[in-house]
Amino acid sequence: MRKIFGYSFIFLPLALMKAGAQTAPQVTWFKDLKVLSSVAIADGGDLVFVGSDARIHRTDARGVEKWNYATGDIGRAEPLVTPQGTVIAASYDDQLYALDPAGQLLWKTKLDGDIFASPALRADGSVIVATAGGTVYALSPQGQVLWTYKVGAPVFSSPAIAADGTIYFGAQNNLLHALTPDGKLKWAFRAASLVFSSPALDRQGNIYFGSSDRRIYSVAPDGTQRWVRPTGLFVNASPIVTSGDLVVVGSYDGNVYAINTTGEDEWVYKAGAPVAAAAAELSDGSVIVPDLNGTVHAIGKAGQALWKISTGKKIDTNIAVSDQGTLYFTTEGGGLSAVQKQPPLADGPWTSFRNVPAGWGRVLNTQELAARTAAKRAAASAVVAQRPAPQPAPPAPTAPAQPTTPAAPAPVTPPAPTRTPDQYAQAAGQGARALDGQVYLPLSDVAGALGAPISLLTPRTATLTLPAAGSAGGAQAVPVRYVNRAAFVPLAALADLPGVKLAARRAPAGVTLTLAGRTLTFPVNVPALTPLVAQPEFPALVRRNGGL
Repeated sequence: MRKIFGYSFIFLPLALMKAGAQTAPQVTWFKDLKVLSSVAIADGGDLVFVGSDARIHRTDARGVEKWNYATGDIGRAEPLVTPQGTVIAASYDDQLYALDPAGQLLWKTKLDGDIFASPALRADGSVIVATAGGTVYALSPQGQVLWTYKVGAPVFSSPAIAADGTIYFGAQNNLLHALTPDGKLKWAFRAASLVFSSPALDRQGNIYFGSSDRRIYSVAPDGTQRWVRPTGLFVNASPIVTSGDLVVVGSYDGNVYAINTTGEDEWVYKAGAPVAAAAAELSDGSVIVPDLNGTVHAIGKAGQALWKISTGKKIDTNIAVSDQGTLYFTTEGGGLSAVQKQPPLADGPWTSFRNVPAGWGRVLNTQELAARTAAKRAAASAVVAQRPAPQPAPPAPTAPAQPTTPAAPAPVTPPAPTRTPDQYAQAAGQGARALDGQVYLPLSDVAGALGAPISLLTPRTATLTLPAAGSAGGAQAVPVRYVNRAAFVPLAALADLPGVKLAARRAPAGVTLTLAGRTLTFPVNVPALTPLVAQPEFPALVRRNGGL
């Protein structure tokens, strides 16, 4: 371990380097700029951010200030820079500001509450912005209100705009909303808890977001659920979608998840500390993500650690990556670090928090994509030319990164019912265990208790045929996890099965499950298995993630 600018750089052993790891790059420079928001990057490499001094700042790529503009309060939302160089930035004084490239005020518009969510730029130059007052605004390029939509709950999730102009955002009413371009509600999808996470979009227009209910969601453009991936703790970070069509997002459980667009884990990387910020994919296929302990992780295509930079100070804002190949990250207290001679962002559907360094927050059209690819090509070629030839990456794992996960077993059928459903339920309850804060039950005993044959078993899911559903779609998939080669199913997943009702019982401790008019009792002491652990209150989360 070596310290530079007060940071610790982890140089991995030779054995790991042969497996695809790389030497950690050095921080090129560090400056105490009092950065509070995430950083937006203009086309020429200038940096734009809101500081803890309640000013909007524009610096050059080296952090040398060009100008600043005083606002009425601090702000955490990431600014955006239009193709014309106009800076659009928000503040907790309820104002949205537009400044010309020289830092002169063009207009400011008073809204109905603090602005935590980052604004989004539409192709016609108008801006979509949401407030903690519970209103979404469309503003013209001159700052005039075009329309408003009343959400009825605070919005901390930054709007994302699809190719067809649909506007997606989450809110504190547990809903992901979809608005038409003229501000009418198309649909709302309900999660089980608050949505701080900002949506990301794939090539087909599917939407991905996280929730405080400890889940990652995929929703189709028509508002129907595609899949859900449970995690150990809440997911307030915003996903990205990589050039290889992987949904990558971190959780407060200390993991970074890479899930293909059909809902299967490709890899799970253990950061070892909560992750609140969005990742960014570079053009070499690596993923960069910071954690709340202050470590910046570089993750390879197969989920392996490439390098780490340990700062010792919390990082809860997103990594910024310039087209010139410089990574920028901000540590607690407002210090800005730059790491030069890195690849620029990858060409993918949504490879960083706001999809482009300038913070637009929308899907690009064909001409914009071509222009961005051309702008990045020179930087990427220069970086590759300076790097040693990479070692081949290890083969992709066949299952999520779990030490006890086996290769995919063949489909199985439950044995002949030598026990009654109640006996299976007793065995399932007695075999319960807690994994990452969730209660899991032995899959085979659960299937026996439900009288639900297992028609398909993979390293990630089991397909049960529920008797209540009959011939009309009785097959239902549930997530599984392996412990000592035995499959376990989350207790929470049973509550999502059609026709199933779960209820807790005080004495004796247990959980009752009702299916097709039959009630089973699982002797599971949930409080004992999952004791309460103190976590930050939601106001703290708002403060941490308000700019996301």
